[in-house]
Amino acid sequence: MQDLLIDPLSYGTTSRALVEMTILGIAGGVLGCWVVLFRLSYGAESLAHGMLPGLVLAGIIGVPLLAGGAFGIVLAGILVAIASRMHRSDPDTAIAVVVTTLFGAGILVALSPAAPAGVGELLFGNLLGTGWSEIIVSAISTLLVLVVLGLFHSRLLAVGFDGDSGGFAGVPGRTVNLILLVLVATTILVSVQALGTLLVAALLVGPAATARLLTRRIGPMVVTSAFLATLAGLAGLYASFHLKTAAGASIVVFILLFFLAAATLSAVRTGVPAIGRG
Repeated sequence: MQDLLIDPLSYGTTSRALVEMTILGIAGGVLGCWVVLFRLSYGAESLAHGMLPGLVLAGIIGVPLLAGGAFGIVLAGILVAIASRMHRSDPDTAIAVVVTTLFGAGILVALSPAAPAGVGELLFGNLLGTGWSEIIVSAISTLLVLVVLGLFHSRLLAVGFDGDSGGFAGVPGRTVNLILLVLVATTILVSVQALGTLLVAALLVGPAATARLLTRRIGPMVVTSAFLATLAGLAGLYASFHLKTAAGASIVVFILLFFLAAATLSAVRTGVPAIGRG
């Protein structure tokens, strides 16, 4: 009962975690709208899972996790490209095989007795272990993502409405998709230490998918998505503190609850099950 009267933000670990989740929530919420609209959710999840071997290797040999994650993403991208060419009839199957193999290999190494302590946290993250150096890196990365999205806003809208041609924007759809995937990779890299490879994709997809059920225009959708991501971070941290649950997993639970609430509201409002709509 006494714990209920304690404010979690009075602890430095929790307050730093909230700052980190606010920054990551803004990045993931805003970028996630374009991920959802361009149907890149599967690609985002694949990048998050495929980078695990690089992260584990970085933890074992003692190099920065950002470097290991970048290596893992590049390796996953190369293997996916090769597998897709070899399996032209169903590229998604090739991607699934590559990503599953990489993820499985990463888990085997991370959970082996030879792995150093803390490597297993790459699966679920260590949000409460966030330091100011990670917060600074996240802030710089988020600013970069927002600037690039701002510069390409009109082109993103044009490609979104005009398909692969890019229309009057003069930018091919493939180029825009590549830019988005680079931004996704960057956001995943800086988010994985806080949320881990199993949870980071939820930050990029969940709030945006929820916002899409609640709004019709891209502007309100972006604002709503970023707000929901940061709100889930705050609610998850409070729940984690009082219920003694994992911080990252608690945040993802609230992301899911927000989506289910929005889906229910949408179904009541339209009379059509939101999850079943195309």
